[in-house]
Amino acid sequence: MSVTGEAQNALRPLMFSIAYRMLGSVVEAEDVVQDAYVRLQERQAAGTAINNPDAFAATVATRLAIDTLRSARHTREVYIGPWMPEPLPDADTDPAHRIERDETLSFAFLAVLERLGPVERAVFLLREVFAYDYPTIAAIVERDEAACRQIFHRAKARIADGRPRFDGASDRDAALTEAFFAALEAGDVEGLIGVLAEDVVFYGDGGGRAPAIRQPLHGAVAVARFLAGLVRRGESLGVRLDRTNVNGGAALRITGPDGAILSMLMVHVEGGVVHTVANQLNPDKLGHLGTVGDLTALLESGGARA
Repeated sequence: MSVTGEAQNALRPLMFSIAYRMLGSVVEAEDVVQDAYVRLQERQAAGTAINNPDAFAATVATRLAIDTLRSARHTREVYIGPWMPEPLPDADTDPAHRIERDETLSFAFLAVLERLGPVERAVFLLREVFAYDYPTIAAIVERDEAACRQIFHRAKARIADGRPRFDGASDRDAALTEAFFAALEAGDVEGLIGVLAEDVVFYGDGGGRAPAIRQPLHGAVAVARFLAGLVRRGESLGVRLDRTNVNGGAALRITGPDGAILSMLMVHVEGGVVHTVANQLNPDKLGHLGTVGDLTALLESGGARA
């Protein structure tokens, strides 16, 4: 079967959807899609039939993502501070990025997937998110069906305690994030405490490339005071906070006086309170969003870590 150019382009969102969830990186996922697209075209040019284009695209994208994870394993093992995914803007206009924004694209879910090895992650996502049957999954990851069943159940158990919960109360969650952002912008510590979970966790991902706390911060009072302090510091430096949405959830795009992006503050709501806050500051993970500012230079007085 020959796959037309239009049909090939239609496969890009599927490949990106798999690769981004596997890697938590927009840039790496785009590389996987491009490589997979080239392989698809090479196979076409060689006259090799592709009977099921979707299955071929899913197979190539998954295997390339597994290879990417394996090659990056050491880097992630020695990563400085908490690892958080690259933000994927909901308003992204790239046709390949027009994928369903659901809970499995949330930064909280993608962060939990870091507990899984490459093949475990592939099997879990292919089954849990993309609903492939075990024979198809086995062919993609080159394992037998029994092994894939075991891998899936083991992976599900490994992330069960950390997997974020979503109750679908979108109106309530929207009101809650609005209250959180309003309190944050006002530097209102008590207002922040009122919407944060008692066991809220704050992560700062600088990756050793930007000033950020290297250990998660726990507790409503500690997180509220820390966030309010960041806002006060930001105001003195001319920092701007703009509300946006990434990975299917509310976020703040934080820019410097020159308009360059400094960080993306992401929020996860669970059980009627803000359960997790993550500040993505690593410039290597922000470049796809536009011009990245130099936070270190802006904080040359050495007064704050975000």
